[in-house]
Amino acid sequence: MTEVYIDHKYAGTVKNAEDFVEKILTERRIGKISIHVNVLYERDMDAILIETSTGRVVRPLLVVKEGKILLTQRHVDQLHSKELSWTDLVKQGIIEYLDSTEEEGALVAFDEADLTKQHTHLEIAPMSIVGLTTSLVPFGQHNHGVRNAQGAKNQKQAVGFYAANFYNRNDMDLSILYYPQIPIVHTIMHELSDYNKHPSGQNVTIAVLSYEGYNMEDALVINKGSVQRGFGRSAYFRPVISEELRYSGGLTDNITVPDKETKGYRSEHEYRFLEDDGIVYPEASVAEGDVVIGKTSPPRFLSAMDEYNLETNSRRESSVSLKHGEEGIIDFVLLTENEEGNKLVQVRIRESRIPEIGDKFTSRHGQKGVIGLLVPEADIPFTASGIRPDIIFGPHGLPSRMTVSHLIEIIGGKVGALSGRFIDSTLFESEKEEDLRKELGSHGFSESGQETMFNAVSGEQYIARVMVGNMYYMRLKHMVANKLHSRARGPIQLLTRQPTEGRAKEGGLRLGEMEKDTFVAHGASLLLKERFDSDRTVVPVCERSGLLGYYDARKRKLMSPVYGEDSEVSYVEMSYAFKLMLDELKSLGIYPRIELEGKY
Repeated sequence: MTEVYIDHKYAGTVKNAEDFVEKILTERRIGKISIHVNVLYERDMDAILIETSTGRVVRPLLVVKEGKILLTQRHVDQLHSKELSWTDLVKQGIIEYLDSTEEEGALVAFDEADLTKQHTHLEIAPMSIVGLTTSLVPFGQHNHGVRNAQGAKNQKQAVGFYAANFYNRNDMDLSILYYPQIPIVHTIMHELSDYNKHPSGQNVTIAVLSYEGYNMEDALVINKGSVQRGFGRSAYFRPVISEELRYSGGLTDNITVPDKETKGYRSEHEYRFLEDDGIVYPEASVAEGDVVIGKTSPPRFLSAMDEYNLETNSRRESSVSLKHGEEGIIDFVLLTENEEGNKLVQVRIRESRIPEIGDKFTSRHGQKGVIGLLVPEADIPFTASGIRPDIIFGPHGLPSRMTVSHLIEIIGGKVGALSGRFIDSTLFESEKEEDLRKELGSHGFSESGQETMFNAVSGEQYIARVMVGNMYYMRLKHMVANKLHSRARGPIQLLTRQPTEGRAKEGGLRLGEMEKDTFVAHGASLLLKERFDSDRTVVPVCERSGLLGYYDARKRKLMSPVYGEDSEVSYVEMSYAFKLMLDELKSLGIYPRIELEGKY
């Protein structure tokens, strides 16, 4: 008897396991059982596993019987004429969904030519073994699998044209590429996913060459002339939102230009962009500290008398201003209401982003890098035919990573540009490399894609020939302008008196344990002293009890908390975090005793 488990719970036994599994499969294919039920006969355990739980990843495959697929040419014709749909094929049992459990017992053919009598399923298309973004990687079959996955992830971070109605939306951290293009080297997925409606990169001319060491370690050298002509240029948008909240007792916020009587009133200079309604006007050029939405709120705490006499109470200032390091142009102002019926104001800020040193770019093969140098166009090496590349890509990123498709895309892009056509680079079904090389040769170029290049500074010809071609490059959303952060002095936390954390709060730059060790090794004692006394404090300590003392203002003396005046109290320098720890230990009923020694 074979045991049956439904969703890993014992359900009973059956006599003939194979017939039972076959019956479930047949009934699923004719629609008597849900298409989401999966079954597997585990021979080693002599158990049947049935899966019906939600959240499983399933994928569609064509059903194969006796070495032949159930899908016929008639079905294909009916699909083309829209007599049949995908759902109909699933209902008829021609296509079925398999999860990871049932896949264990299936033998899936990659191609129709590979089919044998043992095969149970066939891939709908060889490309369907990868996901949507991975199938956008050109010539993916020539790549290391991990690089394809990284190339897919990089594309998700690309700046592009993400939605046609972006102007009517207020999304956070949004970038729009000024001149997006569709790739010359594309896959079938670019057509199926309507990539031409939301492109996210540009076709550039690329040379695989070292340049003065500025493109070592994956960095890129970029032609400044290309940037000035609009390469990689984008607009960055971010919203600022404020609403009129309602408080108990009928009190509300007011969006308005604050009066001078308001508690916390800033200077008139900071309110200079506000109109009469307390909101900034469109196309105003604002910077850090400028108020964009003026607002006043009722006082936080009302005393017993104030509850009856609200007029005397001055309101407090709660305007929204630009944070540290923010600047831009007011792009859009929206006045509306939220679900509770409170007034809601949204202001969108626009900032033009021109590629600069440190901005991140990537190809579709996981070959990401930051700009190491922007070179004036006059100093960019040029080919014998006078072509100056937009990007100079360091060759050392290729041998260890084995992204051969990066090189094939360069040749494919060059052929596409010269022939004026798109190059099909679909995974496993792409145009052949040899054909691309022959076509490139027919245009009068070297089949290897290499050309003679000249040093623009000295005018000398390079000894080696350099690979030059066209590629699709994307600018990623990781920009220096969003990450640049420095601090000399600034805000501290109330509890520990240590610097705040993070760029948004104008925080300090943490010197960790390992960084400390490097300075210790250098003997940089003054630097260490300066770095580690951010929360330095001097406190009186009683030498008899070992507890922290205090200064009695009436007696003008240092006092011990235990012995009063009868003990010696000395000032000791310590970190405030340590003093806080002592206080917290005391609150637990623990006696933290500090034993003092003289300084020698």
